[in-house]
Amino acid sequence: MSYEKVKQAANISIGTKQATRMVELGKASEVFVANDADPRITIKMVNLCKKMGVKVTYVDSMKLLGKACGIEVGAAMAAVVDE
Repeated sequence: MSYEKVKQAANISIGTKQATRMVELGKASEVFVANDADPRITIKMVNLCKKMGVKVTYVDSMKLLGKACGIEVGAAMAAVVDE
């Protein structure tokens, strides 16, 4: 399950701004995007990931993605970071 990958990742960047920065810097190996997040926000990230060759994985819920990241609020996206 995708949430397990997020929980097991050593380094993650949570949220739109931080995940976008990691993709732009070429440090992200995979980006998780919540299906219930605002498409006006997520479409930009999906296009950036395609351009940069980063795998995009869709998950069902912002709330569950946030929980998998270890935060109390929902997360629209999270990037697994390779350092």
